[in-house]
Amino acid sequence: MFDVHAGYIVMISGAVTVLLRFLPFIAFGKKRPEFVLYLGRVLPPSVMAMLTVYCLKSVDVLRGSHGIPEALACVLVVILHVWKRNTLLSITAGTIAYMFMVQFVFA
Repeated sequence: MFDVHAGYIVMISGAVTVLLRFLPFIAFGKKRPEFVLYLGRVLPPSVMAMLTVYCLKSVDVLRGSHGIPEALACVLVVILHVWKRNTLLSITAGTIAYMFMVQFVFA
């Protein structure tokens, strides 16, 4: 049975999420401050770099597969991104290649 309270929680969470997404546009209008434009340029690469470091921090090159699947997947991501300039494509292909190598090649 559907819990009414859970429905309220979902609706409130959705409303807050939408409000937070639109708040910068409401606050700044058409003219965005220079620091917002700067953050829009530097944050995506910074987040990707932090995620890369986080994902590779526990790779042990002295044990197991010696970090080969991780290195090959990273090389694939870089090559695809330089070639196609499509973040979604490069990350998806790198993830699929990594999972394939871990499950079937280096199992």
